[in-house]
Amino acid sequence: MRKIVILLVILTIAAQIGCARNKKADEYHDDSVLSNLPFVYKMPVQQGNIVTKDMLDELQMGMTKAQVRYLLGTPLLTDMFHTNRWDYTYTMQRGNAPMEKKPLTLFFEDDALVRIQGFVPPDPDQGIPGEDNPEVVVKVPDWNENRGIIGRTLDAVGLEPKD
Repeated sequence: MRKIVILLVILTIAAQIGCARNKKADEYHDDSVLSNLPFVYKMPVQQGNIVTKDMLDELQMGMTKAQVRYLLGTPLLTDMFHTNRWDYTYTMQRGNAPMEKKPLTLFFEDDALVRIQGFVPPDPDQGIPGEDNPEVVVKVPDWNENRGIIGRTLDAVGLEPKD
């Protein structure tokens, strides 16, 4: 009986020490064993302002804040101390892949757009100024008819129709 009481006291102390470990408040890690398995589905998480290439193509220097707001939507971040700076931030987390971040910052002076900074996708139609776009040649390998074992067997017997 005495051994059982000592064992229970030791197990209670060990359980309390194990539960009392300190985690940092600013750091979040999913410690679940199942979350790192390849067959576990993690939902993609999309946050922020979605700014497409077409929207950016319509954006022009000198546009007013109202025109930019109509075109791109309300900015995700507006600072009350820097009212001439608008931040459009887009993040995408797909499963266990690293998070994609696409920040876009617009700067205004006297209610007119003067500068764009951050993620701006390149326009392949414009190309590099003064440089001709070379012709793209793609080599396609010859097609080899890889027939399965059933198709080869039927062909050997003579039951497979020839094209």
